[in-house]
Amino acid sequence: MIYTTIAALATALLLFTWLGLRARLASGDLDDYVTARNSQGARALGLSFLASGMGGWILFAPPEVGALVGPVALAGYAVGAALPFLVFAFFGPAIRRHLPRGRSIGEFAEACYGRAVRRYVAMISVLYMLCFLTAELTAIGAITGMLSGVNGNLAVIGVAVATLIYTAWGGLRASLVTDRWQAFLLIGLLVIVGGFALARLPEAGQVSAMPQVPATAALGVALTLVIAVTAANLFHQGYWQRLWAARDNTALGQGALLGGVITVIVVAVVGGLGIAAAISGTDLGTPPIPFFALLAGAPAWLTLPALILALTLVASSVDTLQNALASLAVTEKQGLSLNTARWVTVLLMVPVIMIALQGISVLRLFLIADLLCATAVIPVLLGLWQRMSTRAAVAGGLAGLLGAIVPGWLGGGSIAQGLEAASFPGGIPTLGPFLGALLASAAVSLLMALCNRGPRAVSGASQN
Repeated sequence: MIYTTIAALATALLLFTWLGLRARLASGDLDDYVTARNSQGARALGLSFLASGMGGWILFAPPEVGALVGPVALAGYAVGAALPFLVFAFFGPAIRRHLPRGRSIGEFAEACYGRAVRRYVAMISVLYMLCFLTAELTAIGAITGMLSGVNGNLAVIGVAVATLIYTAWGGLRASLVTDRWQAFLLIGLLVIVGGFALARLPEAGQVSAMPQVPATAALGVALTLVIAVTAANLFHQGYWQRLWAARDNTALGQGALLGGVITVIVVAVVGGLGIAAAISGTDLGTPPIPFFALLAGAPAWLTLPALILALTLVASSVDTLQNALASLAVTEKQGLSLNTARWVTVLLMVPVIMIALQGISVLRLFLIADLLCATAVIPVLLGLWQRMSTRAAVAGGLAGLLGAIVPGWLGGGSIAQGLEAASFPGGIPTLGPFLGALLASAAVSLLMALCNRGPRAVSGASQN
């Protein structure tokens, strides 16, 4: 069985590599490498948004939320996962008009507010994506070890190397090509695995009781997830690349809406499996892993589709993040060549792989990165409003940082308590820091913008 598993994983990775290497740069220049500018239709974009947004995380977080907190919190998670796409559907055309030759979230920030804000925004984006990338590779190692007798480190290295080969060669176009196939594959595999789980549902009279979570607590968890996931994903450079890869504004709007709708369905279905595990009386484990608990009594043949599903999820997000990090690096440093961009992609992966091989939890760091995104997301998006100024954006970002620690400060009685609460001890997400960051940054940004006497002068980011 071990050799069969290794062969199946290797075949899947070779297929993804072959598909990615078939992608060709249209013009062979750096701009096409990082944007595939004006080349993608609505369906291709929708499938790419879906595949790049999915990852190994959906096999852990949504089922756990569904099983332990219930459908209200799960709905918040599904909406939070899809909301960034809807933001791009409605704001993307305006961003493209504002910066038609843009390539990154950093360039958009500079066009609105100047170079200093650009550096800060780029730093937040890099921190978030590095956490995401490390978490995904760590997840595939853990899942492989859990579902098979294969050493999880082999899966970590295999996914990292395979995706690196085709993203370093083909850039964004390689990621877009593989995204389409990975999207179809993950939907098909999810139907197979989900169908088995539904078949295990007990008769109506044998249903176990769900954990009794107060409605206010469930709503709080839902709101926390909406804010955290949405704010963080709006700093995902991979999504910003796809904004300029769209053939036109219509393709962008339709593709983002398609990706958002399918994402809601996928997260809801996977999270629903967690609810199914809870009501079936299955032992969820310690810590709870409802999705994998359902597979505990599955026939041996189902383990392989489940493992390929996890591999597909992780590969689809890892290749997007690899290219996104490289694109952000080369757009922040003028004069880099295409070959340099490829080496940047390789070098960025070395520390990520080393950390992922340790198998440590990165959840707390992930939450801190999410909170940093929440402090700045409103000021950045308000850059489309001509009343906004650099001073208003910086003040809004600083207010967001202060707002993140105020709830813990007030609750604990000291700034130290506020800082500790905002660092999420134990890796447990709480609403206070996220809500405080969002409300404070929005209020100060809007107030200072309204105090401006006239619209700002529109500047253009350097198109290096």
